[in-house]
Amino acid sequence: MAGRPSPKLLKNLHRLSRPLNSSSPSIVAIPELKFLEKPEPQAKPSEFNAQKDSILDLYDTRKLFSSVSTGKLIRSSINLHVTAIEPVVDFGTWVMQSKLIETFAVREIVLETIRHTFFEHFCGGETVEEAKRNIEKLSDAGLRGMMVYGLEDADDNESCDKNLEMFLQTAEATKTLPPSSMSFVIVKITAICRIGLLEKVSNLLRWEHKNPSFKLPWKQESLPLFAENSPLYHTLNRPEPLTPQEEDDFQRAQQRLQKLCHRCAELDVPLAVDAEYTSVQPAIDYLTYSSSILYNKDSKPVVYGTLQAYLKDAKERLFLACKGAEKMGVSLAYKLVRGAYMTSENKVATSLGFESPIHNSLQDTHRSYNDCASFMLDEIANGSGALLLATHNIDSAKLVASKSKDMGIGSKNENLQFSQLYAMAEGLSFSLRDAGFLVSKYMPFGPLEKIIPYLLRRAEENRGFLSTSVMDRQLMRKELARRFMAAIS
Repeated sequence: MAGRPSPKLLKNLHRLSRPLNSSSPSIVAIPELKFLEKPEPQAKPSEFNAQKDSILDLYDTRKLFSSVSTGKLIRSSINLHVTAIEPVVDFGTWVMQSKLIETFAVREIVLETIRHTFFEHFCGGETVEEAKRNIEKLSDAGLRGMMVYGLEDADDNESCDKNLEMFLQTAEATKTLPPSSMSFVIVKITAICRIGLLEKVSNLLRWEHKNPSFKLPWKQESLPLFAENSPLYHTLNRPEPLTPQEEDDFQRAQQRLQKLCHRCAELDVPLAVDAEYTSVQPAIDYLTYSSSILYNKDSKPVVYGTLQAYLKDAKERLFLACKGAEKMGVSLAYKLVRGAYMTSENKVATSLGFESPIHNSLQDTHRSYNDCASFMLDEIANGSGALLLATHNIDSAKLVASKSKDMGIGSKNENLQFSQLYAMAEGLSFSLRDAGFLVSKYMPFGPLEKIIPYLLRRAEENRGFLSTSVMDRQLMRKELARRFMAAIS
């Protein structure tokens, strides 16, 4: 069983580089991870039309949107404009959470309005068959799909088992889709394990990290879960051990995940495990790493964890986990995101009297993201590891695209892929596609009434994020104007 990193290893890390944050000397240093160039400030909207890049071309809208019909461009432009207005998001959230929605007439009007506007735009459908049709459309456009069954927070073993069946159905869909059109199956651990149990397991794992003599009899072989600067404030007192029933429930959750991993391995489609709040992430990482040890033994990993770069400990945890995996002959794979739970994470830390686990500035988060990506590119170049770069940030995409080509990592290498949310950051997706990279769209699907809470949580946690669609809105306007002028000339 993999334990904590040795004090000797941590002591010697400072020889390799400077700390991540020089104002925090307690943070253990890891090797400095540099791109060949520093990230430039994100371009202002007025600059997009003038930009040309040797790697990504965001200038030629005719080429970018060649696979998109005019009707779809108009609908997409309208939807992106509306969802960029925060009062609209606020009002929609209020309506869905108010007692008005309990009124039959109001409910039907609201649901049908959502179905034919935002749901159709941002989701892949209500059923697996509808999602498959949209995957095929993505494939026709030179993109790939990541089917995301958008349900969370199971209440009991029965609901966990039902959700597992839906995840398995999602994986089975690959058999009738065009080859390689579905790049990943996505699973949320909170859908196959009760969140209360994940919280308790996370507390026990944190306590074990703080007190190495504290033993967990149910714990199986894993990788390092914590760094020296990881947030441990969720567990201030020694937690109670799992009851026999809880141990059995957790084992069943682990079996569900491994059953899904096994089927994905048989179908030759990777499985990406989404990240959650820091209160439950240790248990999620534990389950992910345990499965990675079983299924990531060759150069094409099956199991991808998710690393949230906005967390201050992200780089150090990445380094320690990869070093542990290297010793075990395991190829680690990650979906790299910036993070989506800033509001709630800050609120919890403040309520407990602790510093936020999230970087103090956006630039620190960008730096962390780019450094983690660079580290994983080095791993890939050395024949180990895989990276799914989930980003809407143009600078990060350019840097990774440029460095990967400089390092000789082929653009069609399955161990390096990019992804954006379905129906968002289309300009970036198409420019990466045109540069020859593998690009996927993260596409949630599920019954409308059940997926709405999922979408509302995303909207609330990502407040203001939709406004970053300014680039897409401008590119779409430019292409629509070009098509209009071409039609009348």
